[in-house]
Amino acid sequence: MLVKNDSQKVITELFFIGFDNVERPLAVGVIMLILYTLTMIVNTANIGFIVMDKRLHQPMYIFICHLAIVDMIYCTSSCPTMIGILLVGDKTISYKACMVQMFIYHFSGRLEMFTITVMAFDRFVAISMPLQYNSLMTNFRSVLITISLWLVGASIVSMLPASIAPLPVCYVTLKYIFCDYASITRATCADPETYFKATAILISCIIFGTFGFICLSYIKIAIVVSRMTSNNDKKKTIHTCLNHAIVVVCYYTLIFIRIILTRVGIVLTLEELNGLVVGSIILPSLINPFIYCFRTKEIRSKIFKIFSKVEPTVKRMQSF
Repeated sequence: MLVKNDSQKVITELFFIGFDNVERPLAVGVIMLILYTLTMIVNTANIGFIVMDKRLHQPMYIFICHLAIVDMIYCTSSCPTMIGILLVGDKTISYKACMVQMFIYHFSGRLEMFTITVMAFDRFVAISMPLQYNSLMTNFRSVLITISLWLVGASIVSMLPASIAPLPVCYVTLKYIFCDYASITRATCADPETYFKATAILISCIIFGTFGFICLSYIKIAIVVSRMTSNNDKKKTIHTCLNHAIVVVCYYTLIFIRIILTRVGIVLTLEELNGLVVGSIILPSLINPFIYCFRTKEIRSKIFKIFSKVEPTVKRMQSF
């Protein structure tokens, strides 16, 4: 239940009640902490493998490294708050901190979509124009592309806090599990539906626009592959695209499930909705680095070399 501010005082602190009905908050919090910690470790390791090996300083790996950074920001934007609520019972957050969290959460989410889209374009150029790829997709241009993604993402998402910052806050409780646009808008005195319609159009354009571009890229890639005469070339091309295709499926599946369920009119409980939100944040960020670590030959070879060096060292230590 939302608690309304009847004293007409300026609200500077908000309270989360989204996890109040969770039966075993400590167990859920421990699981979430483990998943979050693992996500941070494997993404950091992925970045380390790419940075330390000069042979991997190529456009494709720059985008993989950038995706890992975005995944870490995406998880960090919300997971520490949820873990704090479940493990420590810290349900309070200042209004200003809530606005900052909302911005980082939506910004990193849009940045994830843009990065996955650019990676699809990179694969399309590499496969359809292999002889021109090195001249078109240089490291410098790849870095410029990633910087432009941050600027475009920040400019788009900045409209969200700008639209609700002037609104007075009437409710001190948030029935959600962290601060996003919906939770803060519902805490204001304004009619949230008016604001939801405008943002729904914007976010839908981004979601379907990026996904449509990715699908179009793969259709063109499929046409190029169908014209190849060598089966080996076809296999190499499919293997190159498969990593990215898995990342796309992992990220967009839960998003589309939420959209479809909402449009069909299926009413989800608060716990089910929270589960989908948590899954859409943690699962892609955790799965992505494993996909690129174990399915990319260069990174996989780097990992095997590291472990092959560590094993003799461990055996020598055990001998003492």
